[in-house]
Amino acid sequence: MTPQTLTDAPYSAGPKSKALFQEEQEYIAPGLQTIALYAQLAIDGGKGASLRDVDGKEYLDLVAGIGVASLGYGHPDWAKAVGEQAAKTAVGSFTTPHRVSFLRTLAGVTPKGLTRCQLYSSGAEAVEAALRLAKSRTGKFEVMGFWGGFHGKTQGVMGLLNDGFKNGYGATAPGLHLSPYPDSRNCPFGTKGEHDCGAHSLDFLREKIKRETTGAVAAIIIEPVQGTNGNVIPPKGFFAGVQSIAKEIGAVFISDEMITGFGRTGKMFGCDHEGVIPDMMTIGKGFGGGFPVSGVVTSSEIANSKPWSNPSGSSSSYGGNPLASAACDTTLKIILRDKLVENAATVGAAMLQRLTDIKAKQPLIGSVRGRGLMIGVDLVNPKDKKPLDKAVCREIFEEGLKRGVLTMAYNPSLRINPPLVITEKQALDGLDLMAEAMSVVQKRRSL
Repeated sequence: MTPQTLTDAPYSAGPKSKALFQEEQEYIAPGLQTIALYAQLAIDGGKGASLRDVDGKEYLDLVAGIGVASLGYGHPDWAKAVGEQAAKTAVGSFTTPHRVSFLRTLAGVTPKGLTRCQLYSSGAEAVEAALRLAKSRTGKFEVMGFWGGFHGKTQGVMGLLNDGFKNGYGATAPGLHLSPYPDSRNCPFGTKGEHDCGAHSLDFLREKIKRETTGAVAAIIIEPVQGTNGNVIPPKGFFAGVQSIAKEIGAVFISDEMITGFGRTGKMFGCDHEGVIPDMMTIGKGFGGGFPVSGVVTSSEIANSKPWSNPSGSSSSYGGNPLASAACDTTLKIILRDKLVENAATVGAAMLQRLTDIKAKQPLIGSVRGRGLMIGVDLVNPKDKKPLDKAVCREIFEEGLKRGVLTMAYNPSLRINPPLVITEKQALDGLDLMAEAMSVVQKRRSL
């Protein structure tokens, strides 16, 4: 990484980045991701777990496009496969060698019996397809999700979103219900122990289904680890308990593995941590290595449900196209070949330990948690232990950028999701730079 001279001056992107960013602002619609708006970087390229802007500055990436860049940047095998496919053909739903290869490989790593996959382009598209399939399977029409969940921003699933994302849009689609998720940071039932919070949450879910639905719940959808909510891990047994309730009411149990899938948590899928085999999984983000691709994975029995299984009933114009198939085929093979699931487990454990050590010295850190390379850090005000003011968080984010580390520290629920290819040394160095940024802000703010 290029050495940088640090000053007390406010953060500013390099001149070339800033000029490009400002020019783009004249044309791009508002609503860009916060990280891009605050950093104002224009990216030229990258290698491994590092990005390089157009000014030539390098940044160790602890974000990976919110868990997308599983192989990091500039991976030669991925670039070669996608480039060769692009030179042949890029569109169409016809069978290609890459798609057959990917589907075959995928069927060998998914939970037992989940061997059927339909491919899409975005996470929300896959979730909507999964819900249509659940309705086809059960003949029912209601869906149950959880507080703090995130399953996409399209109208069909917006009612399942955490409150901040759906506020101001008016009525959501009917038949969508939410139940409390046992958040270890602040149990919605006020209980102290994780087990008690999980048990209360399961009891409440049963009562909610009984009292607030029409008894026609087609699916219960849940993230094994809630990503957007701060990488929140549920108490042991909760995930399996939700599956049991789904079975009791004849609903399809959907594990939303958009972020948790393909090694992110140190196992191939998030549901593997409890040995739970869901009826269906939604997949996305990391398995394309950066290419926009998602999917629904289920059993043959469920996949054959009509009308979802009718010709053109479950397909998508861009889903499983030749370019996407080349990307996900190559990505999954690299994940397996280079043992990136194991790397996520090993490096993630080292990061969690380093963060625990940093927490002992840094009062801005309230708690840390994680599975593999899906880590959550809560930033707090030491004086009252409440979430750190976002203006202060943004200063930490910017001090990190000065030091060449890209984080999501602009939010008090800090998520750490680096590329799966990150080395232990890179990861620990990145955390040390982040800790240094925190210390600078803590002293400046007298916290």
